[in-house]
Amino acid sequence: MALRPYFAKMKFAHVWLKVLLMFLFLKKHQGTRLGNSSYETESCKSCSHLTLKVEFSSTVVEHEYIVAFTGYYTAKARNKFISTALKSRGIDDWKIVPRNNPASDYPSDFELIEIKTSQRDTVLTLEDHPNIKRVTPQRRVFRSLKFVDSEMPAPCNETKWSQKWQSSRPLRRTSLSLSSGFWHATGRHSSRRLLKAIPRQVAQTLQADVLWQLGYTGSNVKVAVFDTGLSEKHPHFKNVKERTNWTNEKTLDDGLGHGTFVAGVIASMRECQGFAPDSELHIYRVFTNNQVSYTSWFLDAFNYAILKKIDVLNLSIGGPDFMDHPFVDKVWELTANNVIMVSAIGNDGPLYGTLNNPADQMDVIGVGGIDFEDNIARFSSRGMTTWELPGGYGRMKPDIVTYGSGVRGSGLKGGCRSLSGTSVASPVVAGAVTLLVSTVQKRELVNPASMKQALIASARRLPGVNMFEQGHGKLDLLRAYQILNSYKPQASLSPSYVDLTECPYMWPYCSQPIYYGGMPTIVNVTILNGMGVTGRIVDKPDWQPYLPHNGDNIEVAFSYSPVLWPWSGYLAISISVAKKAASWEGIAQGHIMVTIASPEENEAKNGAEQFSIVKLPIKVKIIPTPPRSKRVLWDQYHNLRYPPGYFPRDNLRMKNDPLDWNGDHVHTNFRDMYQHLRSMGYFVEVLGAPFTCFDASQYGTLLLVDSEEEFFPEEISKLRRDVANGLSLVVFSDWYNTSVMRKVKFYDENTRQWWMPDTGGANIPALNDLLSVWSMSFSDGIYEGDFIMANHDMYYASGCSIAKFPEEGAVISHTLKDQGQEVLKQETSLVQNVPVLGMYQTPSEGGGRIVLYGDSNCLDDSHRQKDCFWLMDAVLQYTSYGVMPPSLSHSENRQKPPSGEGITPPERMEGNHLHRYSKVLETHLGDPKPRPLPNCPHLSWAKPVPLNETAPRYYARTL
Repeated sequence: MALRPYFAKMKFAHVWLKVLLMFLFLKKHQGTRLGNSSYETESCKSCSHLTLKVEFSSTVVEHEYIVAFTGYYTAKARNKFISTALKSRGIDDWKIVPRNNPASDYPSDFELIEIKTSQRDTVLTLEDHPNIKRVTPQRRVFRSLKFVDSEMPAPCNETKWSQKWQSSRPLRRTSLSLSSGFWHATGRHSSRRLLKAIPRQVAQTLQADVLWQLGYTGSNVKVAVFDTGLSEKHPHFKNVKERTNWTNEKTLDDGLGHGTFVAGVIASMRECQGFAPDSELHIYRVFTNNQVSYTSWFLDAFNYAILKKIDVLNLSIGGPDFMDHPFVDKVWELTANNVIMVSAIGNDGPLYGTLNNPADQMDVIGVGGIDFEDNIARFSSRGMTTWELPGGYGRMKPDIVTYGSGVRGSGLKGGCRSLSGTSVASPVVAGAVTLLVSTVQKRELVNPASMKQALIASARRLPGVNMFEQGHGKLDLLRAYQILNSYKPQASLSPSYVDLTECPYMWPYCSQPIYYGGMPTIVNVTILNGMGVTGRIVDKPDWQPYLPHNGDNIEVAFSYSPVLWPWSGYLAISISVAKKAASWEGIAQGHIMVTIASPEENEAKNGAEQFSIVKLPIKVKIIPTPPRSKRVLWDQYHNLRYPPGYFPRDNLRMKNDPLDWNGDHVHTNFRDMYQHLRSMGYFVEVLGAPFTCFDASQYGTLLLVDSEEEFFPEEISKLRRDVANGLSLVVFSDWYNTSVMRKVKFYDENTRQWWMPDTGGANIPALNDLLSVWSMSFSDGIYEGDFIMANHDMYYASGCSIAKFPEEGAVISHTLKDQGQEVLKQETSLVQNVPVLGMYQTPSEGGGRIVLYGDSNCLDDSHRQKDCFWLMDAVLQYTSYGVMPPSLSHSENRQKPPSGEGITPPERMEGNHLHRYSKVLETHLGDPKPRPLPNCPHLSWAKPVPLNETAPRYYARTL
């Protein structure tokens, strides 16, 4: 049966606990004591006002490679596999690099080797061996800390953390502590000026002392902290079970204080009290005092954590690379071995689509940050997950949020300090989880899924905040305790219902009603399987519409994980409107029933399965199909991003953050533009398939923004026909220049080769192929600068110019700097008059209109300096109704359209690797060619099982 967190029946044996809890809730937590430890702290009489700045860099270790095996083998067997593979090719210039750490005496699933010559051939040879899964370079991460004067004095005992990326491939996993004095208001205190958070005793704030007084203090729970170590005689800890060193330094101590702080939030016994002071603390020192770490250190330490049967593991590092296979695979293995992993979602907020890995994984508890006034931290990363783009839709993350600002934890030698960041929120949850595990009598019921189920079912929703900011809400320790101690193994869903009418929580789903003929709305639901590490969906989900609530006006289709592992899987739901409701308006409801099966854990019941049935309520608002002129189709299919390839930022000024990794989706880094279009009455749909897969007669405008992908020849032909038949086309481009692309190369850590971008900010050669039939093209010039267009302040950030445009069209030019010359020659930019905007009515009767603009940065939340939403309004007025604003049609900056004479159009960079990541290209005899055009997605609509009954109500717990 599904979790019923708000109406769960408590066993009679727990009724007295309810009474006690109600009594203790009323207590004031002033000077509460555990043993002889006081929770009050003395004020600091003399504090220096310093900011701790954190800088990261990452490099590869020359000649060293990690060889991953298909299973765990002894050192002798691993040596044999490698030597056999290399001996067959006559390669003998290699050796195994010794790893002197606690895991050395045990079987392992990887080996570290040094290869001096013929590296590429050697790697390929090794990967041909049947027992070798993968070969990747050894990586080194360097994290530097330095104290500088703060611009504003910090509260006593508080250290502010900020970070600056400087890396050959900078978006790697890093510690997630930083400073933050900026907060996103929930809407509940809109008239109140937000003040800087005052450091609090976080364990007492979350009422951990209620559980302490019931006798629960984390006993017999093994919690691992992966960080900078811990001093042996630190006065705050009484049960440090094991300290292990995975670095090349001969010390176990923490020379920096970050690991000490994290451990203190979890398990400190005095002063700044941790959640679980009696827990078994296992310290994994994976960073040196110089803040250096290696991939192999983490992999060895993870293996050792599995071997030691760790219960809870806190990981305050993260990065955007969800395709970092050795790391992701090892996280899956950890959770499959019943390790509850808690991880910070990242400090890249308030942008959307900025979740860090591994917190974005289904099997990991991903934690976001709030302040002590329950405001979402501005720095806290937002969802959705971007693994699933462009073909589908992201999952809901974070899972929960908790305090991450001004949180007090243990100082390096004693005393307390305060830090902020999602890496602070992460140990808050890890400490709470450790304490919760110690309250459960039947420990076999506790696993990564059941713990997450208890946390999200008990979380308290923050008003005015959407699901991609807060997940299920704020951590509620005592409610989680109640649920966990009446828990029976079952499956559940995240989110637990889908209500496309509930704003703002269900944003962006609630921001636009659905209608017949629109692209299906995709909701990606996570299945949590508390019954076992593996499971499956029995038969198929059932769609059961409520006839009294017009549920038969909805059509539903499913796709889902064939196997639920580890502890989780996905259920993707496509929702559309039935043809009979094309002119209908109203609310429609139904629910989806899913049966999950999982093998019985009891060996005596070999082959038997246990089952859990979960219900997912569905509620949508349907409106009559809007007119074609109001429907805008966003092309997601031709947007590419990191990972896996090197797709650069659209703004070349962003040198310390060069990779384009936010998804380029209307609900991630183009969120503000989407919100603006909705406020103007437009309906925005997302195309996740080739142009051959949509009915152009339904849409007024096709919107191509920052496209990096190539186009199928069939797409080009179809779009030409569509425009002739009335579809309008709007293209916001970016820079593309092969000389600059070579200039912004970097050394790739995976291939040990210099990487150049596979495209520029946009794929101009591909766009020019698309536009050629209308005698239009972009140039390879790169321009930037401030200017005024139609009385609006504008900023052009690394955009291109229009090289060719029909003479019947209208072209607007402005004076801009030649940024390309500056990048290439490091000289002051030349100033030129550059065509930036072109507007054209195609000549065929009833034909569409085409608009080109050379820069998309003004629409992009990730690096927008000045928005151009007014321009988007003007453009859509033109494409939808043929109305060109006089401020543009009669602009003094209007010029004769360029003919393209004397301008060489940009060509694709020779030797680029776009085909490796492209959905359009494939390699044919070394020459990339278009793949066969894929079939359009075909949804198999579920056969409805109508119910002639009233829909039940569902509730969310709010503060």
